[in-house]
Amino acid sequence: MSVADYTDGNRLRIAGVVTILAAVAVATVAMDLQIQKIVTVGFVERSLQAATPIALTAIGGLYAEKSGVFNIGVEGFMIFGAAIAATMMWIISGGSPGQSDVWLAILASVLVSLVFATVFAVLLIRYEADQIVAGLALWFVGLGFGPFMAVLVWDSRNSPSLESVNDLTVPVLSEIPVVGPIFFDTSPLVLFTAVLAVAAWKFLNDTRYGYWIQAAGENPEALDTAGVNVTRVRYAAVIFSGVMAGLGGAVLLAQAGSFTGTGDTMVSGRGWIGIVAYLFGNYNPIGAAVAALVFGGLDMLQIQLQTAGIDVPNRLVNLFPYAAVIVVLTVWGSTRTPSAVGETYESEE
Repeated sequence: MSVADYTDGNRLRIAGVVTILAAVAVATVAMDLQIQKIVTVGFVERSLQAATPIALTAIGGLYAEKSGVFNIGVEGFMIFGAAIAATMMWIISGGSPGQSDVWLAILASVLVSLVFATVFAVLLIRYEADQIVAGLALWFVGLGFGPFMAVLVWDSRNSPSLESVNDLTVPVLSEIPVVGPIFFDTSPLVLFTAVLAVAAWKFLNDTRYGYWIQAAGENPEALDTAGVNVTRVRYAAVIFSGVMAGLGGAVLLAQAGSFTGTGDTMVSGRGWIGIVAYLFGNYNPIGAAVAALVFGGLDMLQIQLQTAGIDVPNRLVNLFPYAAVIVVLTVWGSTRTPSAVGETYESEE
């Protein structure tokens, strides 16, 4: 797709971005804000870290929806991923986790998420469960599962301090000005997510299986006529989405260094924001990752404003990511979903 073609097909989105940037510029001048004190290397680094779990979840969710299945349960999968990662980290380490235990816990969380995602895919595809109801049910189960695991392991809804991956660095590369501190003086999961977003875009748009996924969501009859098993394609996409959301939850836990099971748990709506992110990105993995970065930046704005000495009520700043979600859903409401999304399909054979 050329730049001209993308511009013609996304005029509303481009106009929305320009409007938002203009509003930010006007607010900056009106409030006499010093941008150099707000947009720092540290702020970008923290925003990338905050965006990583959302981007992983968004990429998985858009693959499922591209195949014709709306996985609204990604929030629940994130809770599962975070809770399992925390539990496995504690069990593997014997109560004193180190960096190697973090990676093993993430791997274990991905494997368990794979099992959960497979069961979920069977319910949606084979038994044709209502996708919205099943997704919401999974979310509610996750809200109970996370605190239950925490109480079972630590006798509290919140875990003690565990371990994080934010202190890992690549010594030589981290010395590169600006780019080094952002990408190589932080969690390697940030760079992994950036590479994954590009790979996911390439796979979806330039491989045979990527075309199959898109066809399964747009015209499953034609795909079936071509001799491709639509059910198998959808199974793979839904399982992938569950695993990616579980990984997103595990990454969130690894960055935070402890599990919080109170309220909406430490996931706190990031799965829902992931869905908005891929709608914002128009089902483009790279666009979804950029949208996740916007939400991550808004989430970290509170800390940055305090650091810059700008007096803005914390409760107001905390609303920014959710206000952005409302704006995105309003401005980007014209996003065209795949034609067959939510529809079950049975082969004519």
